[in-house]
Amino acid sequence: MHGNPIELIVGLGNPGPQYQSNRHNAGAIFLAELCRQYQGQLRFESKFAGEFGAITVGGKDVRLLFPTTFMNHSGRSVAAVLNFYKIDPGNMLVAYDEIDFEVGVTRFKDGGGHGGHNGMRDIINVLGGRNGFYRLRIGVGHPGHKSMVSNYVLSDPSKSESDVIASDIDAAIRVMPQAIAGEWEEAMRLLHTQD
Repeated sequence: MHGNPIELIVGLGNPGPQYQSNRHNAGAIFLAELCRQYQGQLRFESKFAGEFGAITVGGKDVRLLFPTTFMNHSGRSVAAVLNFYKIDPGNMLVAYDEIDFEVGVTRFKDGGGHGGHNGMRDIINVLGGRNGFYRLRIGVGHPGHKSMVSNYVLSDPSKSESDVIASDIDAAIRVMPQAIAGEWEEAMRLLHTQD
């Protein structure tokens, strides 16, 4: 499966220091770490309603976005960047926290629904139902009951969980050159055999 190369990577989360280490910010934590490892810089851009930057991976320029609209309005920020740079959603990767995966499981996915994730739901809505973009689903575990999910994702993982999530994020960053080049089969194989 030779898929699409990636031109935009979005990391989902909520803005503000009180949310910074929350499970719900796993995508934003991934984005910040990717940016750091590739010597990029994220700066607030009001026209994109988010923190925006660019890095070069394997000779390709990739734009990075952390929507600072709060999770439920992430789509506005994503659409602004896609429209401004004329990027097709099929050339986008969105990283986010996945409660259906245990901590320690991180997976790529091509397309699909929002799986109850508010940030993903909003992005798909704003894109007019277009959901054919890549995802990086970072496992944060599930609290056991639906009614507990909101408090759970808006709290910080334990130290040991946080270490596992950080090593998952590192593993995902290691395969970004393949993912960005559109070598999805290879990227998935490398990432999915690590856990």
